[in-house]
Amino acid sequence: MEMDVPPEHQVAHLRSLINHHNHRYYVLDSPEISDAEYDELFRKLRELENEYPQLITSDSPTQRVGAPPLEAFGVVEHREPLLSLSNVFSREELLAWHKRTSTLLDDKPFDLVCEIKMDGLAVALTYINGALTTGATRGDGYRGENVTQNLRTVRSIPLSVPKDAPPRFEVRGEVFLSKAGFEKLNEHRVMEGQPLFANPRNAAAGSLRQLDSQVTAQRPLDIYIYALGWSEGSAIPSTHWEVLEYLKTLGFKISPYNKLCHSIDEAEEYHCTYERGRDSLPFETDGIVIKANSLDVQNQLGFVGREPRWSVAYKFPPTQATTRLNDIGINVGRTGTLNPYAILEPVHVGGVILKHAALHNEDYITNKDIRIGDTVIVQRAGDVIPEIVGPITSKRTGGESIFMMPPTCPICGAEAIRPEGEAMRRCTNIACPAQALEWLKHFVSRGAMDIDGVGAKLCDELFNTGLVRDIADFYYLKAEQLLGLERMAEKSVSNVLSSIEMSKDRPLDRVIFALGITHVGRETAQLLAVQFCSIDRLSEASEEELVAIPSIGMTTAQSIVAFFRQEQNRRIIDKLKVAGVKLESTANEPRDLPLSGQEFVITGRLEQFSRQEAETRVKTLGGTTSSSVTKNTTYVVVGADPGSKLAKAQSMGKTILSEDEFLQVIGEID
Repeated sequence: MEMDVPPEHQVAHLRSLINHHNHRYYVLDSPEISDAEYDELFRKLRELENEYPQLITSDSPTQRVGAPPLEAFGVVEHREPLLSLSNVFSREELLAWHKRTSTLLDDKPFDLVCEIKMDGLAVALTYINGALTTGATRGDGYRGENVTQNLRTVRSIPLSVPKDAPPRFEVRGEVFLSKAGFEKLNEHRVMEGQPLFANPRNAAAGSLRQLDSQVTAQRPLDIYIYALGWSEGSAIPSTHWEVLEYLKTLGFKISPYNKLCHSIDEAEEYHCTYERGRDSLPFETDGIVIKANSLDVQNQLGFVGREPRWSVAYKFPPTQATTRLNDIGINVGRTGTLNPYAILEPVHVGGVILKHAALHNEDYITNKDIRIGDTVIVQRAGDVIPEIVGPITSKRTGGESIFMMPPTCPICGAEAIRPEGEAMRRCTNIACPAQALEWLKHFVSRGAMDIDGVGAKLCDELFNTGLVRDIADFYYLKAEQLLGLERMAEKSVSNVLSSIEMSKDRPLDRVIFALGITHVGRETAQLLAVQFCSIDRLSEASEEELVAIPSIGMTTAQSIVAFFRQEQNRRIIDKLKVAGVKLESTANEPRDLPLSGQEFVITGRLEQFSRQEAETRVKTLGGTTSSSVTKNTTYVVVGADPGSKLAKAQSMGKTILSEDEFLQVIGEID
């Protein structure tokens, strides 16, 4: 706001903005700005009204709470107003609040109760003669929406209370969705093609405002009761802490995170604890609430405007903000995944300036309908990489553009495929500079080519100096090249070159695994080696041929075909062939192998070898293995301490083999 704008115009503008955002937040459950940005607008208005008190009016947002209730639900008059709290954002502001409060109490010490400030929807529950009769939202603090039927579906709200409860009373609490519940709800909405909720608070509010309570019943809503609003006909404890303990005995759910503090320093420590640990909480929170414990002290302090003097909300640093999504870039991960990321108009969040944020994958972008040019909510929580929560669609101008993932790798130009059932698109070129180094390390590792003496550090040096750019280059290294590297003496060079030479005779399944084909692990590599007997034959296999092999699905088949379709990969294999790497085996045709068509399940602890070794022997002989007993199971091999698979095999009449009998079947003993 410009300084030369008259204060009455500034006030009018701020009130208009705040009323607009109140309506978006409380009525439509669709905010356009973050809580921190709303708090800043509210703070500016309050400062102006404090400076020019003649501008204060009864309809100012500083004098009201929330927004008017929706008439569609019916209106409930609150017997005692559900007022909101003033906010403080620093230790200095907290101490100033405490000093003002202490002054009003003639500097007498007073205990405090600290509670987590839930990010949900405040409600009031009225009980008469032991039964829940009315449930209402906060509304404008004086009149709320009658959502009794919906609140009855929240399982943590008791529909009745013990006979020794007061005959008439009201409790107040916060209805919320856990983080896990919120994620499941949005996942369900994606499947049904519905717009996503922006955050758990909006989801909770939207759930309570359903005209059909059956919809509300399907939402995993929860509640923590945080106060007794009023009570008739029965004595109640004299402190807030004791009231909460009393309400717990009546069956109400009270937050386990509450704490009784004896000083403002203890309250500050409580705030620090949960500011650091907020990400580990099962629900969203943006701060803590501090209350005077004594109810007599609360009555003595009273209210000012719409806020109690005896309580304050001590906010955490904001983790959300709104900004413009200028563009979407692509990073290529070390396994070839194409990872989209947001390029943002720089914005302050959680004490840092954010210029980029995660977008996870193309489904995330599509499901949330995130477009280039959108105003978006960006979130930073703890050490987690900042992410885009979602767009603010009400701010669209028509100039936004829909993002499409590129069909080729932005680094090397190779084909990028998205295998069926996967969230990520991948570059198919193992020599792609973005992923080549990781493939080099995989190629030389144990279980793959097992090239002794060539570890991660040497791979880094060979790659950075340009001596090795793809996996085949290992076999073209010369002694004089290695001698020029740091810490490489003649003996070390000799050992490395000897190990590289020995690796040329590794079995075909090890070579296939070492190629680093996405989804091809050691077991799949063994199956492929048995089935095709050579890299050449494997490279010509179709998706149909591959999925015909037990344990190989369409996702793996597509990945294998795409790998060999890439010209650069074929060139690398040709280099391996010229270098003398063994790329075929002398195994029999699969149909000639003794265990062809037989499926084994192994359960319990074997004495002669590990389960993986036993399964490898089965596959080498043409058989297959499974982790569960089914109608296709031929044999169940039983070792020591077998699990439930043995009982299932017996009930299905399957042939059960001891370890010695298994050795006879695979031909290792007579």
